[in-house]
Amino acid sequence: MTAVALFLALLATALTNIAYQREHDAAALLPALSLRRPLWSARVLLADRRWLLGFALESGGFLLYVAALALASLALVQSMGAGGIGVLAFVSARVARRRLSRRELNGVLLSVAGLLTLAISLAGGSAEGGNGSTFAIAVWLGASAAVALAMLAFASRAIGSAAASGLAGGLFFSIGDISTKVATQGGLRIAFACTLVLGYTVGTMLLQVGYQVGGALVVAGLATLLTNAVPIAAGTLVLHEPVPAGVFGGLRVFAFAAVTAGAVLLARPQAA
Repeated sequence: MTAVALFLALLATALTNIAYQREHDAAALLPALSLRRPLWSARVLLADRRWLLGFALESGGFLLYVAALALASLALVQSMGAGGIGVLAFVSARVARRRLSRRELNGVLLSVAGLLTLAISLAGGSAEGGNGSTFAIAVWLGASAAVALAMLAFASRAIGSAAASGLAGGLFFSIGDISTKVATQGGLRIAFACTLVLGYTVGTMLLQVGYQVGGALVVAGLATLLTNAVPIAAGTLVLHEPVPAGVFGGLRVFAFAAVTAGAVLLARPQAA
């Protein structure tokens, strides 16, 4: 079952990141979208066939992701999807027919190295999923949303609106990912389907807004980093999935440091 889950997670990652590139190319040509006009912005997106194709690919990736979560722990599935930024960087460069800048390449390499190291560290634990406290899960999701909103309000000037939209979108996507895992546990936790829909809806809109002012690698790349790293942390801290000890614990610390460094490089406004 675990092998099947990993295969599904890899397919989901490939589809999702190809979808990000297609959505970026379509959104960049549309009238200016705004979170203050959500219904109008949604109509503009849904009326564009190119964007709908990208969204259809993303939806297919999501269904594969849900199937993977039903078979394995949140941290394990997210770690397999963590290489998505590498897929995104490759697709983005090929579509634009350009080479990655040295800073972009260093950021991608650090991020991928960190997330792959994180995947290796999972060998020391988290093969089995946990349940955690419903209250703790709700607090985590609420805190993630608060940080995302604060980032939009205060960080845009410091790192650029494209990077801020990507980071905030990644946090909202992490809300959707964690909610998906919790909802698959059944029972009363099916109520987390509400935060699932909210997280993915707001996250998707934030990415489209970011696409109009920045490149796919910056916006979706930063979103991918948080979409993977935050649920992995939640799997350990909130869902109580096993924590590795010894060498594996050290690898996990290194992984988070590398992911953070890669995010800083990709978040620099010039990269947009």
